[in-house]
This record gives sequence, structure tokens and C-alpha cells, in this order.
Amino acid sequence: MEFSIKWKEKMAFSGQTPSGHEINMDAAEEIGGQNTGARPTELLLNAVAGCTGIDIISILTKMRLEPTSFQMDVKGERADDHPKRFTTIHIHYALEGELPEDKVVRAIQLSKDKYCSVSHSLNAEITASYSINGVKGEKQV
Repeated sequence: MEFSIKWKEKMAFSGQTPSGHEINMDAAEEIGGQNTGARPTELLLNAVAGCTGIDIISILTKMRLEPTSFQMDVKGERADDHPKRFTTIHIHYALEGELPEDKVVRAIQLSKDKYCSVSHSLNAEITASYSINGVKGEKQV
């Protein structure tokens, strides 16, 4: 995968993804940015969640299961010292629909342990929890 990121001005950058989508990035105003785009760290957490979300929907579809709703709440903790990397990332998967708990847990585990290339590219501990139809899951993920 190759693409270019271009400097726009001050701390702002813009990139075109190989799939043809534009991504704008910028820093916060207090460090010289103009807040014209997402922070790269925000994009990183979104990428982890998006990757696992795509995996989970794909796996559930192969199991002939279809959620009626699916939301992920993501929390990332960063180190205090530079490079201030993410040390832990927690994703809570909230699914709705006729979904057997063991199948949901299996889909999350497969994404977390095997398929999500984004999370496997990071040096952070990534944990997960889930709820189905508003009921917190009890199984270990």
C-alpha cells in the first residue's frame, strides 16, 4: 500500500487513500494547528475499531447472523512520556438483535486474536467487552 500525504499549512496535512478517500489531519490550536482535521491518534483509534467492526460483521454474516444495531465505544490510554504511544485500548461492542452470546464472543475473539491487521500492528494491550440487547456479556473476550 502506498500513498502520499501533503502538507497544507501550519500543522495541517491531507492525504488521498489508495481507495480514493481524502483524509485531513491537523493539530490542536494550542500546539500550532488550526483544528481543520482529525488528529492522527484519533484516526488510529478509529482504524482499530473500524477494522474489528468490519471483521465482526463479516464473521457474523458468515454465521448467518445479522445485528439490527452495532456500536463500538473506544477508550485509549496513552503513555505520559514521548512518544506518548497508546498503552491500552479498550473496545466495548454493543450489538442488538437475535444474536447468541457464544457466536458474538467467537466473532470478537477471531477479530481480536487473528484477523484485525490494524490492532496487530500496534504495541498496545487491546481488551474488549460486549453487550447484546443492552445486557452486558459475561464471557471473557
